[in-house]
Amino acid sequence: MNIERRRGDHSERVEDCIAEEVPIALRYNGRSFAVMMTSPQDLEDFALGFSLTEGLIDSADQLLGIDIQQQTAGIMLSMRVPFSARAAQLDPHSQRLLPGRGSCGICGTRELEDAVRAPPPVADTIHFSSSALESALNELRQFQPMNAVTGAVHAAAWANADGYIVLAREDIGRHNALDKLIGAMTRAKIATREGMLLLSSRASYEMVTKAVRAGIGFVAAISAPTALAIDLARRTNVCLVGFTRPGSCNVYTYSERLRNSSRSTN
Repeated sequence: MNIERRRGDHSERVEDCIAEEVPIALRYNGRSFAVMMTSPQDLEDFALGFSLTEGLIDSADQLLGIDIQQQTAGIMLSMRVPFSARAAQLDPHSQRLLPGRGSCGICGTRELEDAVRAPPPVADTIHFSSSALESALNELRQFQPMNAVTGAVHAAAWANADGYIVLAREDIGRHNALDKLIGAMTRAKIATREGMLLLSSRASYEMVTKAVRAGIGFVAAISAPTALAIDLARRTNVCLVGFTRPGSCNVYTYSERLRNSSRSTN
């Protein structure tokens, strides 16, 4: 896109890269569920991750098919699921009323109980060293090509116990980035007990909820967590780290899982 860039009294016409933001409609067995504002990449990962973290399916096997259709107003993700899946039994009177802004995990939820219901706790995860966390943090920028050119997208990354990033996904919405990552991890059959989740955003309640539903027990965010996210992490056996920076971080829950030693142990 051609823009006018101003620096003090100087201005010039330059080409700039702009992040895309597209309405993505999600349908299950022909029934509309929600519309999310999403970056139009890795949509199959998004469809699977969103379905899992929203509790609409219990496993990847329940997502029988995905049809991606480009339409005038946006993109339609039409998914097929078996009748046993929750997505096939949605009550049309209780589906979301509003489109989700940036795939907000609870946008449009009708009942307060649905908004704050905690998923079952995750199983115990391994311990990680602070050096492994810092290594993953230092690598993160290399896995944010869209953000490098637009400055407008979030990332969610998965690193192993040694701090090497294995997978990462980007999106205009932080929730979308996490859903895409979880979908990609599920397809790759990555064991969620054996690594750490790194978020370029804050760790809000719904971000921790999605992590817990995926079985992730270690979450490190660049920005702050919310009080509700900390409470949820405590109740669901998640080590939650915030303000992650080179050489420093705040550990809010289960601090024993982030060790100062250079080795990771069970």
